[in-house]
Amino acid sequence: MKAAPAIWNAAAYAANSTVQQSWARELIAQLKLRGDEHLLDVGCGDGKVTAEIARAVPHGSVTGIDASAEMIAFAQKTFPPAKIPNLKFQIADAREIHSPKKLDLIFSNAALHWVDDHEQFLQHAAKVLKPGGRLVISCGGQGNAHEVFLALRPEMRLKRWCPFFRKMPLPYFFFAPSDYEKWLPKFGFHIQRLELAPKEAIYDGAAGFATWLRTTWLPFVQRVPDHLREEFIAAVTARYLARHPLDATGQVHVRMVRLEIEAVKL
Repeated sequence: MKAAPAIWNAAAYAANSTVQQSWARELIAQLKLRGDEHLLDVGCGDGKVTAEIARAVPHGSVTGIDASAEMIAFAQKTFPPAKIPNLKFQIADAREIHSPKKLDLIFSNAALHWVDDHEQFLQHAAKVLKPGGRLVISCGGQGNAHEVFLALRPEMRLKRWCPFFRKMPLPYFFFAPSDYEKWLPKFGFHIQRLELAPKEAIYDGAAGFATWLRTTWLPFVQRVPDHLREEFIAAVTARYLARHPLDATGQVHVRMVRLEIEAVKL
């Protein structure tokens, strides 16, 4: 059974995704861009990270793709060609990426864990990258947000909520380095770096944690009817905080795991 596509509130995500943006900036700093590269940003979301990359390649070009029509519409409105001429956005499936020209780099941050078939993604990525082209990815990896799932699952099993979660398909796909060790050479990539990297996400109190659930854990919260959704979010938040209390400054800490991949097309 395939998961129903999430319906994103792009403006809410843009306002509440500073953690993802900070991780993206770490990744961009590692790219060491010359300024004339042609890039594809897979899972570009609201477009703010893609726009940063476009500004770093004034003599190149960047295309941001996302499966969400809401995200692409927001990105196109926020970063129009008049503002950044070498940047464009389009709706596309990460498993079927195409490009009219061979690319120097495919970049993806905090997106590919939404994609079920990473082999299909790599097959198409290999077709659009030029020899020597780079693949740079950071996404949720094996064990990501484990403590959040430990709060979600028992809540979902309660009588009040379990009817909404029956036959729920797997919404996220957290792979391990051992998976990519098999897949990358299969599609003509030389591995440069492949590892699970521990990260920490920090949110401002219970309200900040609840906002994160509301804006990004859509496969779960959108299964609950609108009139009950805030109650469900509050219950999961309370369950998480019971095991992971606020720190001395009132912040909530969440342990995350990123699968980080750097490879070159042979």
